[in-house]
Amino acid sequence: MSTPFTPDAVEAIKRHMNDDHAGDSLLIVRALAGRPSATTAVTSDVDAEAIEFTIDGGERVRVPWGETLTERAQVRKAVVSLYRRACADLGVTPRGEH
Repeated sequence: MSTPFTPDAVEAIKRHMNDDHAGDSLLIVRALAGRPSATTAVTSDVDAEAIEFTIDGGERVRVPWGETLTERAQVRKAVVSLYRRACADLGVTPRGEH
C-alpha cells in the first residue's frame, strides 16, 4: 500500500475524519465495506488506494477510492464521493441535499 501522503498529512486526515465525520465514516462502512451492522467506524489509515476504518473496536476494513490518489487535495473529493455513494446505497439523504 503506497501513499503519496506524508505521515503528518495522514494524521491530519484521520483526525479530521474522526473529529468531524464519524457518522459519515459509519455510513461508508455500512454501505461500501459490507458491514451493515457496524456501530462504530474510526478512520485508521489513508493511502493512495483506499481509506481504512477500524470498526466496532477491532476489525479493519478498507474501502477503495475507485482511483489512485496522487495528492492530498484529492482526498476530500474522494471521501465526498464515497459518502454520496453510501447514502445512495442506504437510501439516506446526504447532508445539504434536503
